[in-house]
Amino acid sequence: MAALTDEQTMLRDMAREWADNESPVGAFRKIRDAAPDAGYDVDAWRKMAEMGLAGIVIPEAFGGTAFGYLSLGLVLEQLGRNLAASPLASTAAAATAIVMGGSETLKPAWLPKIASGEVVATLAIDEGPVHNPGKIATTVNGGKLTGTKEFVAEGDSAALFVVAATDGLYLVDGNAPGITRAHRHMADSRSHARVSFDGAAAEKLDGTTTQAIVDRATAAVCAEMLGLAVQAFETTNDYLKTRVQFGQQLSTFQALQHRMAKMFTELELMRSTVEGALEAIDAGRSDVDQAVTLAKAVAGETLKLVSREMIQLHGGIGMTDDYDAGFYIKRAAVLEAMWGNASYHRERFARLNGY
Repeated sequence: MAALTDEQTMLRDMAREWADNESPVGAFRKIRDAAPDAGYDVDAWRKMAEMGLAGIVIPEAFGGTAFGYLSLGLVLEQLGRNLAASPLASTAAAATAIVMGGSETLKPAWLPKIASGEVVATLAIDEGPVHNPGKIATTVNGGKLTGTKEFVAEGDSAALFVVAATDGLYLVDGNAPGITRAHRHMADSRSHARVSFDGAAAEKLDGTTTQAIVDRATAAVCAEMLGLAVQAFETTNDYLKTRVQFGQQLSTFQALQHRMAKMFTELELMRSTVEGALEAIDAGRSDVDQAVTLAKAVAGETLKLVSREMIQLHGGIGMTDDYDAGFYIKRAAVLEAMWGNASYHRERFARLNGY
C-alpha cells in the first residue's frame, strides 16, 4: 500500500464519507432509472466541485489544489465503491492535458472553470470499437478539426473536448459549431457518446503527447476499478457470513473460503499495482507507461474475477435487478474495455520491455 500523507488520508476519508452519505449505490439506481441527459447528477457534481475534488490535479494558480494523481485515485476509489456516476475521472484527464500541453492563454481560460465544476471536460481519442491509439484518422486543417470519435465518456454533455488527431492533441470547445453527438446505450447506464467533428475550431496542445494523457486517464480508471473490486469483495463476504444453507452459514464452507482467499490476495496485488502507477505519475518517473499498463492488466483481470464471483456466490439473487451485484459486473465490463483490456496491456507491457 502507498504511504499516505495526513492530507491524503483526510481526503480519502472525506471522499468515503461523502460517497456513503450522499452517493450510495441507491443514488446510482435512481440515475439509471431517471436517465438524465448528462448521465450523472449535476447537483452532486456541483457539491463535489465545492469540496475541491474537481481541481485535484489542477495547479493552485488556476484554482485547483495540485494534490496529484495518487490523491485523485484515492477519491475515485471511494466513488467507485458506490458506483457514483461522476465525470471526475474524465475531467481530470482532460485537465491534465491542458496543464501539460496548454498555452499560457488556454490554461487561464479553461482550468479555473474546470476546477470550479463549471466545465466538464473529457478525452475524445478512439475511433473504433476497441482502444487503439495507433489508428487515428482525425485531421486538422487551418485550425479546423474533422473526424469522429467513438464511445466518448461523458460525451453527451461535456463542454470541452481534448481530441486526438494525426499530429497530436487539440482542444475543442463543446459549444463550437460543427460538433454532433449521438448517445451510445452501454451496459453500465453511464454517459457514452459518438462525437463527430466537422470543421470544428481547434487549438493545439503542444507540450504533451496523446499516449502520455491516455496513460493518465488509464491510471484514473484503474483507481475506480479498484473501488469496484474492493466493494464487490466486501459485499460478497458479508453475504456469505449471513446466508444460511443446509443449516450452516455459507462462510463456513471450505470451498467458498478458498475462493474468497484467492480474491483477497488478488485484490492486494491489484492495489499495489494501481497505487504504484499513480505514484509513478506523481513522481514523474520514466517508467510511467510500464507502471500504468501493468496496473490496467492486473486491474482488468482482478475486477473480472471479483465481479463474476460476486454474481456466482450470491446465487439466484445475484442475477436480479433488485440486487446491486448486476450493477458492478456491468460497470466492470465497460471499465475493463476502456483504454484497453487486459490482453491489450499484457501485449503492450511486453513490447515496452523489448519482447
